[in-house]
Amino acid sequence: MKINNFGPSGINPYKRQMNSMENAKSSAKAGADKVEISATAKEMHQLSQYSASRQERVEQLKLQVQNGTYKVNPEQVAKSMIDFYTEK
Repeated sequence: MKINNFGPSGINPYKRQMNSMENAKSSAKAGADKVEISATAKEMHQLSQYSASRQERVEQLKLQVQNGTYKVNPEQVAKSMIDFYTEK
């Protein structure tokens, strides 16, 4: 039985890895980075602008509930539920 290439064959695998890392770095420097924002992300960003006023409203409602001054309008709740379930 004959075994070829036994022992070190003069190729350093670590050197090969270092060369490939250097090539990757140089190719990354050559191209410019580009960021694309989807339409959905833009819509979400616009919605987040309203979140400050919404957060303020939520805080007001929390205080009213804690103080016991929050009043529920049953007619409005019923109408909203009907509208929600009949809307398609």
